[in-house]
Amino acid sequence: MYGLTVDELKQANNLTSNLLSVGQKLIIPDKKIADNVYIVKAGDSLYSIAQKYNTTVDELKRLNNLTSNNLSIGQQLKLPSNTDETQNDTNNIYIVKSGDSLYKIANMYGISVDELKQANNLTSNLLSIGQTLIIPNKNNYLTYTVQSGDSLYSIARKYNTTVTDIINLNNLATTNLSIGQKLLIPN
Repeated sequence: MYGLTVDELKQANNLTSNLLSVGQKLIIPDKKIADNVYIVKAGDSLYSIAQKYNTTVDELKRLNNLTSNNLSIGQQLKLPSNTDETQNDTNNIYIVKSGDSLYKIANMYGISVDELKQANNLTSNLLSIGQTLIIPNKNNYLTYTVQSGDSLYSIARKYNTTVTDIINLNNLATTNLSIGQKLLIPN
């Protein structure tokens, strides 16, 4: 539920076995599953998360396509990254949507299904809508920071790619861009 392993949960609570008692309180450690993903825990608010990661509530809502300030425990939130237009040397995330498969996602990022499963510690090929996957970097794309006056078309022309490729790679639901927004651009 919190994106942790059993060992991480046991270690945070100094447990030596997997046995739990009804009513037992457990410490849930803060954990970012990737450099730019945060898992919501009890007591979190958009404001507290924004403060913790030096961003704004509006930016968190924009990045995560949120229409309200309501959060649920275990929800995974994208966090803004602080990189400029550079060769991307970190892992990225992908949020599973309806119709996705490991094969389709792996193919989209130019990696194998096994690499995708290994990066996410998956033992089966089953995915759920909304699940966050870590995409291992294969250096086949750049990170671009949207500037004033940019459009998907102008960015696609600048990097000799297509608007469709940028939309698919970034899992965009709209063609609207925001200044400062980070986009992955195919090499």
